[in-house]
Amino acid sequence: MALGMIEVFGFATAIVCADAMAKAADVKVVAIDKNKPAAGDAAKVPLVMAIKVEGSAAAVEAAVMAGKREAEARDLYICHKIIARQSEDIEWFAHLSALGKDKLR
Repeated sequence: MALGMIEVFGFATAIVCADAMAKAADVKVVAIDKNKPAAGDAAKVPLVMAIKVEGSAAAVEAAVMAGKREAEARDLYICHKIIARQSEDIEWFAHLSALGKDKLR
């Protein structure tokens, strides 16, 4: 199974990109994760989001390119990476997400 990841600025951008990615190819969105970089206050949008998808290598590539187009159209694209065949050692890592873990109880 392949893993695709794309980083974008902003939560809303991540949702729009994840939607485009899921519609572009037969992939599963396995996580939408956040990261507030140290230089976040100086960024266009002070929140970096990562969208992670799994599927066949061809489907993941098509999905990541669709997400990239959506983010670039908003000038909020950062980077992407496709792992054509993820090892079992890191497969569990793809499903980790920090979203919601910072809420007060």
